[in-house]
Amino acid sequence: MCSDDAYMYGTRVTLATGASSTVAMMKTLLVEALGSVDDLKIVEMETPKVGAGHVKIEILACGLNYVDALMIEGKYQIKPPVPYRPGSEVVGRVVEVASDVTRAKVGDRVFAPVGIGGFSNEAVLHESRVIPIPANLTDGQGATFMQSYLTAWFAFNFRASLVKGDTMLVLGAGGGVGLAGVDLAVSMGVRVIAAASSEEKRQLALNHGAFAVIDTTTEDVKVRARELADNQLDLVYDPVGGELAEQALRALAPGGQYMVVGFVGGIPRLPANHILLTNRTVVGVDWGAWMARNQLENSKILMEVLDEISQGKLHPVEPVTYPMSSAAQALHDMQDRKIAGKVALIPDF
Repeated sequence: MCSDDAYMYGTRVTLATGASSTVAMMKTLLVEALGSVDDLKIVEMETPKVGAGHVKIEILACGLNYVDALMIEGKYQIKPPVPYRPGSEVVGRVVEVASDVTRAKVGDRVFAPVGIGGFSNEAVLHESRVIPIPANLTDGQGATFMQSYLTAWFAFNFRASLVKGDTMLVLGAGGGVGLAGVDLAVSMGVRVIAAASSEEKRQLALNHGAFAVIDTTTEDVKVRARELADNQLDLVYDPVGGELAEQALRALAPGGQYMVVGFVGGIPRLPANHILLTNRTVVGVDWGAWMARNQLENSKILMEVLDEISQGKLHPVEPVTYPMSSAAQALHDMQDRKIAGKVALIPDF
């Protein structure tokens, strides 16, 4: 029945050709070779059996992140073995459980950091990987908060030193990672200046508590940030890089901290003399690599973030949604910065 057997991150995937109707089947998006997002294929495969300790979920929404495009194109520092199935964070409803499962029951709505395979209509995973989500989160919010909020949490609690009353500049403040940074920083008592390229994105940042905004298409970020911070800019949170990076670094007050989070605008060159002569600190923020080495601690901060959300202290944005079959278009729109906030894929097959 099977024409192709492959392994992805140690998980066997069996693609089907004329499988028997008695075999449970699922549909998923597959990357056969690293390259273009346009080469994503919808394929049918056998649904893994629900073995001891496992549950099956019907996927209701899957988060789409910028890193997904980088990985599909082979431009990320981690290159998954192909074929592989993208999609790392989902919300689903439990539809089947093994007899020994105690942490979930049929009908539960759960969040699951699946790692891979989220661009599918269902998933089978160990019960330890499913987490009931707060009722105040929609399916889309639940599927899109993890990467952005845990990156910010890791940055602010593990990499940089934030003090209540500090002033922080957030670049790319209307995108998913930047917007989570705004929201978390405000919840920690930090005054946030949000820099973004469109009115819609700047308004999102204001809605999440920024006290001022900068139009990165018309204003000098260094000059304007200094003015808004009264020459006491303490922190920069930068998921953008590119030409804005040096402007943001130069805006910092002596002793300020610059968090390098990502490079959607290109890898910047930061002048080392401005770091040395003003005692500024530049810190790298790679939550993904840290998470892979610190699974237990990451699970703890995931639960802390969910608790803050359930208490209404954090406010994940409602994402823009695309049908899962239009994942390639969603990825292109994200790369072209046409989207404010987050993106979720909704299974339509």
